[in-house]
Amino acid sequence: MLRRLFFFTAATLTVTAAWSQASLPPVSPATEAAFVKLTAHAGVKQAVDFIKIDDERTLKDQIELTEIPAPPFKEAVRALEYQKRLKALGLTDARIDSEGNVIAVRKGSGNGPVLVVSAHLDTVFPEGTDVKVKIKGNRYEAPGIYDDGRGLAALLSVLRALNQADLKTVGDIVFVGTVGEEELGDLRGVKALFRDNKGIDGFISLDGLDIGRIVNQATGSRRFRIIYSGPGGHSFSAFGLPSATHALGRAIAKISEVRTTDEPKTTFTVGTLKGGTSVNAIAAEAELGLDMRSNSAVELKKLEDRIMVLAREAADDENKRWDKKDVIKVDFKLVGDRPAGAGQVDSPMVHAARRSVATVGGEVRSIAASSTDSNLPISLGIPAVTLGAGGVGGGSHGPGEWFSPVNAWLGPQSTLLTVLSLVGVDGVTAPLLPKRAR
Repeated sequence: MLRRLFFFTAATLTVTAAWSQASLPPVSPATEAAFVKLTAHAGVKQAVDFIKIDDERTLKDQIELTEIPAPPFKEAVRALEYQKRLKALGLTDARIDSEGNVIAVRKGSGNGPVLVVSAHLDTVFPEGTDVKVKIKGNRYEAPGIYDDGRGLAALLSVLRALNQADLKTVGDIVFVGTVGEEELGDLRGVKALFRDNKGIDGFISLDGLDIGRIVNQATGSRRFRIIYSGPGGHSFSAFGLPSATHALGRAIAKISEVRTTDEPKTTFTVGTLKGGTSVNAIAAEAELGLDMRSNSAVELKKLEDRIMVLAREAADDENKRWDKKDVIKVDFKLVGDRPAGAGQVDSPMVHAARRSVATVGGEVRSIAASSTDSNLPISLGIPAVTLGAGGVGGGSHGPGEWFSPVNAWLGPQSTLLTVLSLVGVDGVTAPLLPKRAR
């Protein structure tokens, strides 16, 4: 059995989730049968073993890619380097699409499904951030070192393993580095990917480290700038005019009293404020930044509708306070829209991911919801999961972000096995991922 070849540390796992191991359905007989054949195949064993040997090279890739700045909306330099590395590994068709995604296809033997495996190129950190990796023992520190430098590097290791073992798949494997996953990027990369490519049958994102956590549910979000505006004036001579900042305060007070459901988890926050011109002026404009999230599209819409009503009420209340009408106005600008949705826990993709983790000696401890590139395909009803890329780390989205390559090879090993089971190995197994109607 392959699982005897690998060492696994349970400390690399975190438990966050909606589904416990005890409540999960058994792995399907079709998946079990496929893995019996895969784990007995000499080429598959060779590829899996190679990934452990390749671990040092993968870490080198991770460091080098991390040290190429990729702030929001400015991923182009890193994208060009990633395209170069994919071409060097034999995917000579690697291209950069109109949105900035890097896309390369490893063709199958034909008539199989099309599976995307991806990681995101962008980081949350602004231009000018120091991204030089600092090494402290077995700990590597730099902004973006694991989110998602690790995912990008793990994909290259999977590709090297496929090449080294000369494995031929039935379905096509599409390697993608996406843009715009973070912050106000608003999933623009993956949205463009599915807008422009209608033949995708399944999607895997490598984002995060923990191989024991499978994400198959999409935490949706809606983000708005809510802007109050009026004539403004001098604080003394124009006293009696409604104030944009006062309306803003009323809105925040109302929003803060909103109650949301615990299940499905639904949240909100007023994250930013700005407005006014000086301490002795009645503000002509003020705005807040609002983030709303839910694991349910229905609950997210209900929350949005409620808060929009309260925001309008705040403008009305400020006008009424000064016996005015329509002096303060409110405007809503949508700045983020990540769709919510839920994949099936009893799907071929989830079964394949679970069985792959078990094969390398791990245990799936959670099947959870999160906000990742997988949101988009999940919302479209396309099978999708987000998987951990291996290793341990912490401080994501902060200047002290760090990574340690503890059993890091388990990430690309389990990813490789998931991919092979889904697209099938020519002459060995049929694809577990069904082709969607075209």
